[in-house]
Amino acid sequence: MKINLVRLTQSPAPIRLGCFIVILLLLWLPLAAPIYLLVRDSNLVSILTIVLLYVQFIVLLKLWSRYIYKQPQILRHYGLEFTRINGVDLLRGLAMGLINILILFGIQGFLGWLVWQQPKVFLLKVILEGLIVGLGIGFAEELLFRGWLLNELEQDYSPPVALWTDALAFAALHFIKPLEAIINTLPQFPALVVLGLTQVWGKRWRRGRLGLPIGLHGGFVWGYYIINVGELTKYSGKVPDWVTGVNNNPLQGLMGVLLMSVLALWIRGRSLKN
Repeated sequence: MKINLVRLTQSPAPIRLGCFIVILLLLWLPLAAPIYLLVRDSNLVSILTIVLLYVQFIVLLKLWSRYIYKQPQILRHYGLEFTRINGVDLLRGLAMGLINILILFGIQGFLGWLVWQQPKVFLLKVILEGLIVGLGIGFAEELLFRGWLLNELEQDYSPPVALWTDALAFAALHFIKPLEAIINTLPQFPALVVLGLTQVWGKRWRRGRLGLPIGLHGGFVWGYYIINVGELTKYSGKVPDWVTGVNNNPLQGLMGVLLMSVLALWIRGRSLKN
């Protein structure tokens, strides 16, 4: 077993990643199968199976780091530090993400491309729900992509290769869905790549800490959740939806990509000064 572990440690990144994923799925499937068979509510099935998968991911991550890399503090190594400065980074990222979403919709409103609506639901409830959802998604995806995956890539590849591989994998893995859904959401691929690049640059800017990427990711989700679930806007149809966002999703429109690109270049510039 020790020889196998040593051999795995010295294996190329694709083999290490593949082994980790296979082990994770073998642990997950026996527990997920009964949920699919016994639970009737499809939304509840999705929630339970995803939560189960992520809990097992974190447990396996700790075991993997202890026995493969001899690293007992793997979450801290990935940048998940429970420190004041990381907390400040998280709040800064949260504010940046939320403000950028508001700027995007604000510009479109100013240009007459959308009309602001009175909320049809209790807005404070939506704001609090959005914050929880945003932080949850930000934590989960950033630990996965800018924590585990980026760390594995950086062990084998140069910083630019690790950067682009991580960003492309981040975008591509958002398309594990039925073919029809892939086709409908394909326009958001460029924005997801830009977001992936932004998050890696953000982590490098903050000297390897995950607070800013988690907050920034959470802020984007939070802002969009408030506007979408709160039904605060209605598009006027003055410009094509590929400009404002296909299916009312700002990441699927030219404006969203441009805004993300401006933010990405700004954060990249900050990261290069470190």
